[in-house]
Amino acid sequence: MTTLLHHFDTLRQVLRLPRADLCFDARIHPDDVAATYRYYTKRHPRYKLIGNKTVGAALIDLARYPASAAYLDAIQGKNRGAWHARRARARGYVCTEIERNDHVDAIHAINTSLDTRQGRPMDGKYLDKVARYERQPHFDYFGVLNDDGRLVAYANIGRYGNFSAFSQLIGLRNNDGIMHLLVVDIIARLIERQRVRYVMYDTFFGAQSGLQHFKRIVGFEPYRVKYSLR
Repeated sequence: MTTLLHHFDTLRQVLRLPRADLCFDARIHPDDVAATYRYYTKRHPRYKLIGNKTVGAALIDLARYPASAAYLDAIQGKNRGAWHARRARARGYVCTEIERNDHVDAIHAINTSLDTRQGRPMDGKYLDKVARYERQPHFDYFGVLNDDGRLVAYANIGRYGNFSAFSQLIGLRNNDGIMHLLVVDIIARLIERQRVRYVMYDTFFGAQSGLQHFKRIVGFEPYRVKYSLR
């Protein structure tokens, strides 16, 4: 009976989630967009009745914000995203678009700086040093540099249609707010560019509480998502 009530409560929470329609546009990059659509819509590995990234998707509806200043106002307050981002800037960090091949050594150092993240061993793809990175035309590449100009965090974000999604987001572990700065600045730029309606950072379900908290304080909320491909 307790298990049944738990499932009922979970279903009720899911049905209360706001809904977003995310449209993949294969014209942007036929191969990668189609492959990503298939990955997002395949059966969930644990919950076979739902799609892989359809319930609890971590999204920001950028249409809520007429300008980046409105977004920053929405995440103000002690220990929220804008506060941490300002703290990082005050310590000399800057967020900028990067050419990854200028930071091969630093990226490898970031990737191998911890054995585990979010309670899981680092994926093997992060452990081998990449000699040269290929730029994908529908991706943007951002990084946070310290006051010596060394890369301490980076993010790869792809545009797939009416939304952009983080592909990689990783940094050195410190308490300077560098990850908040990275995400907040990227979202502010997406708002100003006005090319997408939504930005996605994986899902809330399955993420540890610390990561869920991080997503919320930089503005992400859980959604139910319906995907389409054109």
